[in-house]
Amino acid sequence: MNPRPAMTSNTPKIFPLLNLAWLLLAMPAMAQSTLPVSTPLNLTQSSSTNPPPPAPAILPGQGLAQHDFFYAGEGRKEQLCIVHGGKVIWSYDHPASGEISDAILYSSGNILFAHQHGITEINASQQILWDFVAPTNTEIHTAQRVGPNHVLFIENGNPARLVVMNTLSNTIDLQFNLPVGNPKTIHGQFRHARLTDAGTLLVAHMDLGKVCEYDTTGKVLWSVAVPAPWSAVPLKNGNILVCAAEKSVLEINRQGQTVWQFTRADAPGYRLTSMQIATRLSNGNTLINNWYNQWTGRLDPANAPVQALEVTPAKKIVWALRSWAPPADLGPSTVIQLLDEPVTLVDYHFGEIQ
Repeated sequence: MNPRPAMTSNTPKIFPLLNLAWLLLAMPAMAQSTLPVSTPLNLTQSSSTNPPPPAPAILPGQGLAQHDFFYAGEGRKEQLCIVHGGKVIWSYDHPASGEISDAILYSSGNILFAHQHGITEINASQQILWDFVAPTNTEIHTAQRVGPNHVLFIENGNPARLVVMNTLSNTIDLQFNLPVGNPKTIHGQFRHARLTDAGTLLVAHMDLGKVCEYDTTGKVLWSVAVPAPWSAVPLKNGNILVCAAEKSVLEINRQGQTVWQFTRADAPGYRLTSMQIATRLSNGNTLINNWYNQWTGRLDPANAPVQALEVTPAKKIVWALRSWAPPADLGPSTVIQLLDEPVTLVDYHFGEIQ
């Protein structure tokens, strides 16, 4: 497994400007039901030979000042940022190769992030608290704390497996294999998984084209067919918010019906290259990242796509984030976590593990 021992550090420093946001209590969520469903979805999109412009010259919202947020993404650098009051007040460059596909800022000030070749947890002083190196011939693109002493993650591999590791002893407390479409092509197997309030786990099976809900025994409790799902997030109303085939954001109910959808066609004038993770905000709006692939194209900061959109239930765009140049070059986006909706270590459990 090659776990690295945790480093001794002082109590993490919490940014004074963010104390109020981090101390806000998360809203209670509805319990998830487990109704088995598997329903194909039609995501046929109209095509155009002329790509749209990257974005309008004047964007809705207040730019960096619209929200205070934590930010990370898949880019040439493993970079994490915190934006407060319209400015980058904290940033960290992780000295490793790979891409950040998942990251969470907890109310303690600690950050857990998965970066393809491992998982790292740091505090606000940028000290490494825990580090895990992905085993040979595996990749790790998603990780989440389960209480103060465990981390849940998925190893893309042959076989692929879900792992819950005790970070105090660096021992595995729970594991089971996950089905994949192609065991020999591991990079495209999984990107995102999230725990529900019921203590189950939603897994986006990219190369199998479905989202599944698992219990701690590895039993599938619920599933729905979705083309190439990048992420699956449980909502307070019991529905699931999915980013599908990089083209659409879908809200799917437990009967497998799409009750809300946002596609590229709903954002005329914006070049939406890859929608990976969507978050339902407490105000009812949906925050969607728009990832740009630095490995396949050269970015012109003066003519660049937006990194995120906030849209209302009626699909009106009320905020578009575009910040590609110093002093706030945020880089490609995957994770955008608003700081007024904090995450605590006691928010999630997986079965009896908490």
